[in-house]
Amino acid sequence: MSYKYMLFEVKDNIALVTFNRPDALNALSPELMAEFGDILDKIAADEAIAVAILTGAGKAFVSGADIKAMSAFTPLQIHNYLATGHEILFKIERLPQPVIAAVNGFCLGGGNEIALACDFVYASEKARFGQPEIKLGIIPGFGGTQRLARLAGKGWAKELCLTGEFLKGEAALAIGLANKIFPPDKLMEETMKTARLIASHGRASVRAIKQVIDRGTQIDLRAACALEVEAFTVAFSSSDAKEGLNAFLEKRLPKFKGTYES
Repeated sequence: MSYKYMLFEVKDNIALVTFNRPDALNALSPELMAEFGDILDKIAADEAIAVAILTGAGKAFVSGADIKAMSAFTPLQIHNYLATGHEILFKIERLPQPVIAAVNGFCLGGGNEIALACDFVYASEKARFGQPEIKLGIIPGFGGTQRLARLAGKGWAKELCLTGEFLKGEAALAIGLANKIFPPDKLMEETMKTARLIASHGRASVRAIKQVIDRGTQIDLRAACALEVEAFTVAFSSSDAKEGLNAFLEKRLPKFKGTYES
């Protein structure tokens, strides 16, 4: 299926998803969001995909909501728009595959909220992060107040949401919004390098790690550690675990199948 506002390709078990509305700095129109949601469904259903990368065409990752479209919404339409946005971000988090955001430029409002829903973020030195909704007389609407507070703490979440100011790459790195910062011409190369490394590991263990960290941080420590034990046991039963242990004992590199076979 071809898309009007998104690009989607899978190569070497890695899905590359590109927001492709550069003339509008990849603003989140309802049409773009529908296409994005459809792509996420395809990734979730494709066992061959090991890792997904999100990035943006042109000068932006995603600049935020489509203000022109949103300004014409009725209260019911804006409610539905926000509900759709939240469901899409939960789809990102529910994907069994790790999702890396490669933030190449403006990552504002809904764009920042998409990045917050990813497993981690690599950013260009030209990246700009922020929740500028306050400057429009509104507030973040796709979970920014909540995910930002959980990631960076209440103080940073309040400062960014109350001032609407942008953070450059190094500042985003300092508060945990980004994991690493690269020169613009190295961003995709380095992101792809990490994606290939993750994709080379056993599929069951990769997915178990994502699930245990995401679920474990929402419950108490004892219950989270019990969750880890159960996930370890499942991963241990896979053929990739047997291959990994045998390869270590035989002093060779493992050859993972990337399947759930026991």
